[in-house]
Parts: sequence; structure tokens; C-alpha cells
Amino acid sequence: MSRASPGARRRARADSVLRLEREVHDCRACPRLVRWREEVSRVKRREHAQASYWGKPVPAFGAEDARVLFLGLAPGAHGANRTGRPFTGDGAGPFLYGALHRAGFSSRANSASRDDGLELRGARITNAVRCVPPGNQPSPAESARCAPYLDRELALLGKLRVIVCLGAIAWRAAQDALARRAGAKPRRARFGHGALQELDGVWLIASYHPSQLNTRTGRLSAAMFDAVLERARQLSRG
Repeated sequence: MSRASPGARRRARADSVLRLEREVHDCRACPRLVRWREEVSRVKRREHAQASYWGKPVPAFGAEDARVLFLGLAPGAHGANRTGRPFTGDGAGPFLYGALHRAGFSSRANSASRDDGLELRGARITNAVRCVPPGNQPSPAESARCAPYLDRELALLGKLRVIVCLGAIAWRAAQDALARRAGAKPRRARFGHGALQELDGVWLIASYHPSQLNTRTGRLSAAMFDAVLERARQLSRG
């Protein structure tokens, strides 16, 4: 079980998912990221020229009683930065949500928009950094400013048992967040697809990121990802 301190538990009770989402929505702590997310939303891609971009920090999505959290790096410029939902609107989305549907975590296989009616079951999705960064590379300072949002997310997920880390940066962010929660130094197990680590009562499972760079080249196959999700389901029940 989690070893969260009494102070952390009191702060979690005083917080709420709605309050966290509102604060994420209004955040302007990183000037470079604010400029970039708004520029992307203004310039747009040709195929999305008529779309109304979200253009703000992207809050988490999914069940508030989730036992499994899927953690990515940051929103896609013309995906979540456009739609306002993690892993929605770009090439990674169909792969991820298709797998979630096969595993029983999602009510449907495709995520189209914030209001499409899709529901996650026992699962939640978020990113270590809530704004799209230039080149998909947030600076260390930007990652540090965003880290308290992940800390609060973990505190609010009282039934959390598993974090599926989509990529090496998410793996490290989860290690750091759980170390902060426990008041300890981070323990660094090596990232690798399928790697496991238990920290502060939560299992971390590593997966290659479901970007098209990985899925189209065969570095990450549907079978590989399905195996990660099955392991996550097993551990979440333990």
C-alpha cells in the first residue's frame, strides 16, 4: 500500500479533480510553451485549417477511480493541442485507444474529440508535461514546473495501482513523482519495453511510446502493447 504522509493525504482531500483541471487549464507558468502552443493553434496545419484548436494545457482524461494511469510525455502539436484530450487527433491515438478498447479499458476503439462520448473504465490518461513543447522536447525547468500537477493527480487517484509509462521520459517522471510522494530519493530502474518497478505501493510498467515513429517501424507492435496492458490489468487487481 502507499506510504503517503498524513500531510499529503490531507492535501489530497482538500483538492479535487475539477479544481486540478481548472488550474491546469489556466496555467501560463512557462512562457516558451505558452507562445508555442498558441502559435501552433494560430498557424494550424492545412488539413485542420477550419478547426478550432484547444491551444491550452491539456488536462488528464478518464476515470477518477482509476487503478491504471497511462502517462505520456506531452500533448501533440496537432493532436491533443488541437482536440484538448490526451492522445486524440494524431497518429498515436488510434493505436493507443484501439489497444485500450481491446483490453476493456475504453468504451470504444477511437478517440475523436472531447465530447465524443468515449469513456475510460478503470483507467486514466495524462502527460508529464501538459503543454505541447517545440520539437516535443520540454526543458528541464519546464518539466519541473509541471511536475506538481502530476503529484496532485497521483494524490487524487486513491485506487491507483499501476502506471504505464509511455516512453523513457514518462518512466523517469513517474519515478520522480513517486519518490516525492514517499519523501525519498528516486530509485532508477532502467527503462526498457516491459520493464517493471514497484515504488511506494505502485507498479510502473515501461512501454515504448505509441508514436508512429515506433508503430510504423515495428519497434512497437500491437501484440507487444497488448501484453503490457494485460500485465497492467493483472497487477491492478493484485
